[in-house]
Amino acid sequence: MASKSTIEVFTRKGVDEKVATILVENGYTYTKVARASEKTLRKIEKILGERKLKQVLNAIRTKERAPKKKAEKPLKKPKLAKKDLPVKIEALNSAEKKMIKMLDKSGKMLPRAVLNELSMRIEGVNLPDKLLVKVLDLACERFEKHIIDPNESVGIIAAQSIGEPGTQMTMRTFHYAGVAEMNVTLGLPRLIEIVDARRVPSTPIMEIHLAEEARNDLDMVRTIASDIERTTVIDIADVETDISNMEVMVRLDKRKMERKGLTPEEVHKRLSKAKGMKGLVDLREGNIVVRCDEPSYKKLLRLSEDTKATPIKGIEGIHRAVIRKLGGSYVVYTEGSNLAKVLEHEHIDKTKTTTNSIMEIHEVLGIEAARNSIINEASKTLEEQGLTVDIRHIMLVSDLMTNDGDVKAIGRHGISGRKSSVLARAAFEITSAHLLRAGMTGEVDLLEGVVENIIVGQPVTVGTGAVNLVWSPAKKGGNKE
Repeated sequence: MASKSTIEVFTRKGVDEKVATILVENGYTYTKVARASEKTLRKIEKILGERKLKQVLNAIRTKERAPKKKAEKPLKKPKLAKKDLPVKIEALNSAEKKMIKMLDKSGKMLPRAVLNELSMRIEGVNLPDKLLVKVLDLACERFEKHIIDPNESVGIIAAQSIGEPGTQMTMRTFHYAGVAEMNVTLGLPRLIEIVDARRVPSTPIMEIHLAEEARNDLDMVRTIASDIERTTVIDIADVETDISNMEVMVRLDKRKMERKGLTPEEVHKRLSKAKGMKGLVDLREGNIVVRCDEPSYKKLLRLSEDTKATPIKGIEGIHRAVIRKLGGSYVVYTEGSNLAKVLEHEHIDKTKTTTNSIMEIHEVLGIEAARNSIINEASKTLEEQGLTVDIRHIMLVSDLMTNDGDVKAIGRHGISGRKSSVLARAAFEITSAHLLRAGMTGEVDLLEGVVENIIVGQPVTVGTGAVNLVWSPAKKGGNKE
């Protein structure tokens, strides 16, 4: 007998009692029918027929209820600890305050950097007020001469000022700042690397300054350099392949081990954790043996190569560390770069340690640091070649490369390729592709730049071309408006 309560569930929804009884007798409950798959519905159709199945489905099928949303708890306001903000600008000293008052009286103005330099120059010199006023007048006069004219095409001047000396640069690499056996890319190739925003420079180098407690202690500096330098098995041992026993023998060099501050147990532990060597490494009479688990010479050879390349200590990416005395204290120079990991070391001076990899500085320290790095690296590259380029030209280039929060190259994959003007992009490279894409997407060129106005034969909006002159003729009475 069919359950009366189950039949009632169907009938309450408007299903005929006879039909409901047939369904329940065949083992179909209300829930089963409501959630039936296509296969189940075909079986019910054979029992009831197509017409009665439609009636049942129309009666019982309702919109699926949406799951109840849990009431969202109101977000708690974060309690921020009140911290003193770092002082980025030093307070005015007495000499600067005095000069600002003198300038205010004469209605002139000098930037803070100029005032700061003047105050440093006159420090300790008994300079009368009359003479100081003359010095300030002369400084203002010189400063006004250096101010750029309104609507000047600074981009073209910057390009010429950096590009022209760039043709006089050498193409070779030189030893880095007197450090033996350490090469660094200089000259034109380095300048190209900087403006191309290369992810990895051809010769990545780090200059690691040490904390106060370590910078004058040579033994401590050597320990730090050893911790930083990447050490593999081949650096501290001779690796031999024993074909008869199908083993790789690692004969440890005690002198090299002492220099690196390693013990055979540490090397054994590190090799045991290496990929594909778990359970195959043994320590025998002060040496290490790696067994081959397959009777295969190819596998043995691969195991030997893997053993040689297994890192024991140090920071990934740093192949060599060289110690040099600089200004009375020791500095560590490295071949290879890994700024994030080096800054984690406790005896490192984080405020002075740097790398020549601009993209790495951007990733670790942010866009402002990357901007400063571009300025420093480009200035240093030009100075090393004996070329003098005004820093403002380099600053303009670095600002353009970093102004949207990302380091962009100066080229078709960066600044030139992202210009808003279609004609300017087309004039640079791959003309037909730019024009075709612009035509397909319906781009509009507002002719606001230099290149696009030259192409269409209009005056460019720089210099006098950016100014409109309006002449107001004299009226009959002789008065002018």
